[in-house]
Amino acid sequence: MVKSYKKIISNYFKEHSFVESNIRSFNRFAEKDLQRIVDEVGEVVPTIIPQEFENYKIKLNNVKIGMPEIIEADGSKRILLPREARLRQLTYAAPITITVSAHINGVQRESFTTEIGKLPIMLKSKFCHLSTMKDDELIKAGEDPADIGGYFILNGNERVLIAVEDLASNKMFIKKNASGPSKYTAKLYSEQTNYRIPHTLEQMKDGVIHLSFARFRRVPIVPIIKALGLTKDQDIMQFISSEKIYDDVILNIYESRELKNQDEAVEFLAKRIGLTQKELRAERTLEQLDRYLLPHLGMTSKDRIAKAQNLCKIIRRFILVASEKVETLNQDHYVNKRLKLSGDLLEDLFRVNMRSLVQDMLYNFQRLVKRGKFNSIRIVIREQLLSSRIKSAMATGSWPGGRTGISQNISRTNAVDAVSHLQRVVSLLTSSQENFEARALHSTHWGRLCPVETPEGTPIGLRKNLAMLATITEAELSNDKIIKQLETLGLRK
Repeated sequence: MVKSYKKIISNYFKEHSFVESNIRSFNRFAEKDLQRIVDEVGEVVPTIIPQEFENYKIKLNNVKIGMPEIIEADGSKRILLPREARLRQLTYAAPITITVSAHINGVQRESFTTEIGKLPIMLKSKFCHLSTMKDDELIKAGEDPADIGGYFILNGNERVLIAVEDLASNKMFIKKNASGPSKYTAKLYSEQTNYRIPHTLEQMKDGVIHLSFARFRRVPIVPIIKALGLTKDQDIMQFISSEKIYDDVILNIYESRELKNQDEAVEFLAKRIGLTQKELRAERTLEQLDRYLLPHLGMTSKDRIAKAQNLCKIIRRFILVASEKVETLNQDHYVNKRLKLSGDLLEDLFRVNMRSLVQDMLYNFQRLVKRGKFNSIRIVIREQLLSSRIKSAMATGSWPGGRTGISQNISRTNAVDAVSHLQRVVSLLTSSQENFEARALHSTHWGRLCPVETPEGTPIGLRKNLAMLATITEAELSNDKIIKQLETLGLRK
C-alpha cells in the first residue's frame, strides 16, 4: 500500500510541479493576454497632424516576446542564462516586439517591427531557456535540477509575485451594518477588461434605495432605471417581481413619479452629478451610464435596457435580504473568491504601462509635428519607458491600484521555505483591522489552502499558503459556454 502511494506521487511530479499554476498563468499572459491588451489600444489617432495630410492613424498589432538575451558593451547579442543574471546582477528579461504601421488618408505608408521594451521572464516558463533543458544540461548551465522555478530575476535578486486573494467580480454581496444611515449595504465590483467599478446600494431611513458608482453619489435608483430607457412604472414593477408587489418598490417608484420619460430622468441625473453645460448635459450623462454603470454587461447604448433589467433584479435581491427572507452570500466561502496569479498581476501592470507608452508616443509625435521635424514614426517610440516602469514595479512591489508588497525577495532559508514562499496567498484586507471572519478557517479551504501555515500577530489568517498539491483553474466559465455545452448534450430551450 505504501509503495503504491509513493509510486502515484512520483508519477505526478514527473509531469507536474508545485508552481505549475503560476507558470501556466505567466505563459497565458505572454501568449494571449499581451496581444489582447494591444488590441484594446486599437488605433492611435493624434489630434495634431502634418498639414499636408487629411487624417493620420497609427496601428499597433502582432506583439511577440523573444527569449532572454544580453547586449554586451561591444554591441554583440547572445543568450542570457539565469546563473549569469544572478552573478552579474542583471535582469533576466526578453525583448517585446510589436508591428507599428502608419495609415495616411486611409493608405498604409509605413510599417515596421520594433522593440518596445523588455519583460522579466519567469524561470521554467515557455520563454525561459531552462524549460527545454534536461537534468545534465541544467547542471552544466549552473542550475539546480530540483529548482522548481516560478520566480523572476531582477538586478540579480530573485523576486516572487505573491498571489492576491480578492472577492469575485460581478457578484453582489450584501452585509448588515452595525451603524450608519443604511441598515444593509450591497456591494458589487463590475469588471470589464481595464475597468473595475465598485457599485454600492443603500436603503436610507426614508425607504429610498440609492446607488453609488463613479461620479454618481447616493443617487435614487429608479431615476437611473428610467434614464436607461425602462420608463413605465408597471414595467419596472414587473421586472423586479412578477409574483409579489413589495411596499418598498411602490415607495421608490412614488418618489420618482414626476419623471415621466427618459429625457426628464437624464436631466435629473445630470443635475445630481453636477453637469452644467446645457447643450451636452444629456449626452455626457448617458455616456457616464454606458461606460461606468455595470460595464460587464456592455458599454454601448444597446446594453441600456439589459442594465435596467439587471438593476431591477438587484433591487429585488436587496429587498429580500433586507426583509430577512433570503440569506446573504457568504464572502468567506471560496466560491466567492478569486486568486490573481503572476499572469493576472502582470496583465494589470502591462495594461497601465501600455497606456502610458501610447500617451508618450502621441506627445512625441505632436511635439515633432509642431516643430516641423517629423519624418517617421520610428523616432516617437521610447523603448526604455515600458522596460523601466515594469522593472520598477517588480523591483519595489508597488502595483497599480495602490497595492504594495506584491513582489518580494524570495526566502532561501532552505528548499521547503522557498517552495512555501512561491505558494503564498495574500488578502487585500488591511492587517490593522479585526476582520475576524476573514481570518478564520472556512470549510471550503479544505484541499485548497494550508490550515496550519500562517504567521502569528496582526497578519494571521490574512497571509495564507496554497495546499501542496492545489492547482488553480485559469479562467471562469461563462454562462454562454455552459449553455452551448449543454445544448451539444441534447438540452433544448
